[in-house]
Amino acid sequence: MANTIAANKAELLAIANAVAAEKMIDKAIVIEALEEAIQRAARARYGAENDIRAKLDTQTGDLRLWRVVEVVEDVEDYFKQVDLKQADKLQKGAVVGDFIVDPLPAVDLGRIDAQSAKQVIFQKVRDAERERQFEEFKDRTGEIITGVVKSVEFGHVVVDLGRAEGVIRRDQQIPREVVRGGDRVRALIMKVQRENRGPQILLSRAHPDFMKKLFAQEVPEIYDGVIEIKAAARDPGSRAKIGVISHDSSIDPVGACVGMKGSRVQAVVQEMQGEKIDIIPWSEDTATFIVNALQPATVSRVVIDEEEGRIEVVVPDDQLSLAIGRRGQNVRLASQLTGRGIDIMTEAESNEKRQKEFVERSEMFQQELDVDETLAQLLVAEGFSELEEVAYVDPSEIAAIEGFDEGLADELQSRAQEALDRREEANRTERRELGVEDALAELPILTEAMLVVLGKAGIKTLDDLADLATDELIQKAREPRRNERSDREMRRNRTEDKAGVLAVFGLSEEQGNEIIMAARAHWFDDEDSAPASDIIKEDAVAADDSQ
Repeated sequence: MANTIAANKAELLAIANAVAAEKMIDKAIVIEALEEAIQRAARARYGAENDIRAKLDTQTGDLRLWRVVEVVEDVEDYFKQVDLKQADKLQKGAVVGDFIVDPLPAVDLGRIDAQSAKQVIFQKVRDAERERQFEEFKDRTGEIITGVVKSVEFGHVVVDLGRAEGVIRRDQQIPREVVRGGDRVRALIMKVQRENRGPQILLSRAHPDFMKKLFAQEVPEIYDGVIEIKAAARDPGSRAKIGVISHDSSIDPVGACVGMKGSRVQAVVQEMQGEKIDIIPWSEDTATFIVNALQPATVSRVVIDEEEGRIEVVVPDDQLSLAIGRRGQNVRLASQLTGRGIDIMTEAESNEKRQKEFVERSEMFQQELDVDETLAQLLVAEGFSELEEVAYVDPSEIAAIEGFDEGLADELQSRAQEALDRREEANRTERRELGVEDALAELPILTEAMLVVLGKAGIKTLDDLADLATDELIQKAREPRRNERSDREMRRNRTEDKAGVLAVFGLSEEQGNEIIMAARAHWFDDEDSAPASDIIKEDAVAADDSQ
């Protein structure tokens, strides 16, 4: 038995060194696993109730085994306690309350103990290996990595990365790309997350950043920071657009990315399975960048609606299909590239829309201000579109219109204010008929017109309004565009982007928060609770999570 123990001791350090080298983990972790395995075996031999410790000398391989006991006056637990007389034999001068060491003889690991110890060691080593993998890859998010396809499971590609495995999920693959076991692939590290079964390394070949990184590898000017990719959009496997800018006026960013005879861009295209790439000069001017982004289509003019965050692009009739692209691909990529919603229309459609708006506004001014058609049309032609603009603008702006004077300006403003008062009174009467309580009319920002809309939506009390989240009150609906890919996509987008009750009034998020907070104020009149502003924030977070 003694020879067996000595042989085990002699082999322990060799085992620890071999395992640490093979798994590329710290030797101290393997030593710790060995000690824990020996402790378990000793508890099985001497009794699981004992507090047994083991220590392996990393220099000599000597193994020490002992149990920890507490010195007490009256022993109640003979496994973990000793009296003063027994304690004095183990450690001279021990007093009540001390924890002392009771040395134990080494144990020989039997077959069952050895199997248990092996499982402990394997588990410790696996845990250490997983932690090492996580630490190695956690800071590499956004890098391109090369691996070998290990298997394809349910459409997901498992990639051997050498010291770990990554997964390219089906939605992160290039459509129609076929990969087989043993193929070498490059992919972008999207996310590294810690999980019980080991680190999950999520890879992508469809993300726009994958294309950016490929260009950085092929174009030295991008790698050096002389040229910057400001924006990128992809329809994986089909077409992509990138917006580039040069920080050196002597270097053409588009030409540098294309390369001599297209060598640089072709290297990227080949890696992306033939995906066509439009390289576009980026511009700080939104309109200019949109014109560039819609290439190869020709754009007549761009109208930017800052309030709605949308852009109206007018193209010649013969350029409409080219601007929209097959299944809306060109305008969709341009929208992703610029981060703005883009509506495409022809010259004829634009003129028809503008003419319709001109007529509607002229008729409104005729009716509300009791003026003739010519005067109403002059107001519209000068940019006036709402009664509020006429009522509250500086009178000099109206008087400056050709054929107008100060007296006419004052009269128009007076009539506009009277018309607004009539509207307000009509809305107040309708609001009361709908049963909307007066307490809502005392809230900030809300007008009688808004209260009528709330009443028609069944929101008639403070509690009704207070129960709404900010998005339910103000969120704007997404208008379907002619470049939607399918009826199903249009239906899905309408469902996802349901309009808030007061969306038509164009209220900001801050205004929506203020209205909801004021409606909830009465909840806190008689109790000590969290501020309403905190609840507003919680609602906003909840709404973001649900989306």
